[in-house]
Amino acid sequence: MGEQQGSLEFFSSGFILGFGLIVVIVAGILCWLAWQRSGYSMKTGVLELLRFVLICLVVVTLNQPEWLQTRLPDQRSTLAVLWDTSNSMKTRDVVDTQDISTEPKSRAETIQPLMSENVWKPSDVSDLNVVFEPFSSQLNPAEEATDLNAGLSHVLDRHANLRGVVLLSDGDWNVGNSPVEAATKFRMKGVPVFTVGVGSEVPLPDLEVVSVDVPIYAVMNKQLRIPFVVRNTLGQDRDVSVTLSVNEKPTHSKVVRVPAMNQIQDNMVWTPPAIGDWTLTVRIPRDTEELVAENNEISVPISVHLEQLKVLVIESYPRWEYRYLRNALERDPGVELTCLLFHPELPDVGGGRGYINSFPTTNALSRYDVVFLGDVGIGQEQNYPERDGLSSLTYQQAQDLRQLVSAQAAGLVFIPGRTGRHDSLMSSPLADLYPVVLDATIPYGVGSSKRGYFSLTQLGRGSLLTRIGETDEGNSEVWRTLPGFYWYAAVKRAKVGTETLAVHDRATTPSGRVPLIVTKTYGAGKVLFMGTDTAWRWRQGVEDKYHYRFWSQVARWMAYRRQMAQAESMRLFYSPDRPHVDDVLALNANVSDPLGSPLKEGSVVVQAISPSGKTQAIRLRPGEGDAVGLFTGAFVPKEAGNYRLVASSTETGASVETDLTVQGLNREQQGRLARFDVLEEIAKITDGKLVSVSEVSSLLDYLAALPEPEPTVHRTRIWAHPLWAGLLILLLGLFWVARKVTGAI
Repeated sequence: MGEQQGSLEFFSSGFILGFGLIVVIVAGILCWLAWQRSGYSMKTGVLELLRFVLICLVVVTLNQPEWLQTRLPDQRSTLAVLWDTSNSMKTRDVVDTQDISTEPKSRAETIQPLMSENVWKPSDVSDLNVVFEPFSSQLNPAEEATDLNAGLSHVLDRHANLRGVVLLSDGDWNVGNSPVEAATKFRMKGVPVFTVGVGSEVPLPDLEVVSVDVPIYAVMNKQLRIPFVVRNTLGQDRDVSVTLSVNEKPTHSKVVRVPAMNQIQDNMVWTPPAIGDWTLTVRIPRDTEELVAENNEISVPISVHLEQLKVLVIESYPRWEYRYLRNALERDPGVELTCLLFHPELPDVGGGRGYINSFPTTNALSRYDVVFLGDVGIGQEQNYPERDGLSSLTYQQAQDLRQLVSAQAAGLVFIPGRTGRHDSLMSSPLADLYPVVLDATIPYGVGSSKRGYFSLTQLGRGSLLTRIGETDEGNSEVWRTLPGFYWYAAVKRAKVGTETLAVHDRATTPSGRVPLIVTKTYGAGKVLFMGTDTAWRWRQGVEDKYHYRFWSQVARWMAYRRQMAQAESMRLFYSPDRPHVDDVLALNANVSDPLGSPLKEGSVVVQAISPSGKTQAIRLRPGEGDAVGLFTGAFVPKEAGNYRLVASSTETGASVETDLTVQGLNREQQGRLARFDVLEEIAKITDGKLVSVSEVSSLLDYLAALPEPEPTVHRTRIWAHPLWAGLLILLLGLFWVARKVTGAI
């Protein structure tokens, strides 16, 4: 226990002190005179003495007496050395400046010699207690993240007599609150934090496979594009050989040129030969000059299965765009095509192979994964009233299409035409799905004798949907050189929440250049708007190369979620498709009753079996509004690896199961640059100092000059203490009783 000293102090003003003194003097005189008039009666003397004491105590109370108790520190002052043990400290980027030919040391190895009390204890300071505190995060395992705020706060809470803190870290924090919060607490307590930065602030010579973008499933015998990104920080351009291995067997290889201090995006093509689970690995060889070899490959799992997309194309006139789109989809072995051709100038709808005579019923429509809606509107045609409105959509059919997209994760493609029929969709249930705002004053679109061309936006240049070239540069060039168009839909602007992938190269509106390819997510499904009907011209000189590739990608992109896992009367899909640990995974299930209609009410449960064998049951809730037959829920995976999802419906007895690959967070990715700016801010806020490992000795002078922690002061407010109030009440009671006893009035 430390030494204690106490003192009584009054917190009052001069006026109250003077006024109180006058009151005490006057009260004393009056009490003496009263006692004198009583002939110095003993009873009266006691009564007047009690009165005088009460008045004195009230005056003392008005002057606010307080008892201050000062306690000296009961132990030696402490210097806490806080050292980072997270995985980022394994990065080997500390180069010996005296001998650059030696292998770089890891950040953890660099600070290891500083783990000694003799390093931090100045020779002329004998009463300093040095403690070492490792930290990383509060996760499990803790080393997979860095929480600087929690590490600093823990030291402040644990040690009451801190003289200072030394923080050994690379400054990379990725979980928890900002370390500025803890630094502010240190400043308020007057405890400085000296930060020692370790690691490199500039990229080391390295070649890195940054990312590999692979879907969760592919289709057997269908080409799959595998985009990848390679980064070069070697300081010189490099020709890098990129190898694609399938189940650890090299399959494809290509050489890409990666500019110095830059990165390049390219892709390779793989055709899955059979159904099953595969592992794709993109790998680059180690360069003789690179210092980090751990990031030269990325592996991702993928499932291969058969595909049979069901596509419905609805059109009015058999325009060229319709004819070539129909031919492209019909020749696709993975597509089962159905067409509905109204043709207002004929007494009956179009017929032949793959044609239907009327719009599908609600149950039949639910079979389709993607619907292409051509130059078709809402309402009856006047030319052939005997057709009972079969040349256009009814309001209920538009409602069915809306429900197909929002609740059943289908895709809907809008391809307006020159008759302006899409203008009538703006007053139908499909209005909310339409991703652009049409100009009602120009319903028939804009024609021109001068060709227009597509221009990809920033989003379009990075989208797989518009990737019809082999490389990034080549893809943009392909779009610029595609045969142009002479007509486009009159669009004012794209709606909020949409993604514009391509615009007109010249034509503008008050909102910018005219959007031509716009996508949108609506409910569980996707919507695409194509603002011109001349994509069929892309075949000029190259046949189906670009036209077929684009529409094939559109169909599969829009049906992607519906194909994740499906059984006869149940479909299960989720987002994101490649989640990380702690991501919120949105689970969705479509369930049909025995008659094929969407199940409106019921119980759908998803069993999530983790890699360690733990099972979690997630009960999905029925959708509302348009989401009839859709059941939704959420799940947060806590383990990296392969989960098994099994969805089942109590009412129908249907079930479906699929695998879910959960990726680790990789917060502590090795090779990231050290963040000395974070350490400098902590030191600045706390009046400390940032130094490098080689400058640690310069901190000893600062540590020796640190003042001892100030004594703690405990303040007791006598004037506001309950015992003081009780004493006054007790004396007032005694005074009142004494007056009654003496017979005073």
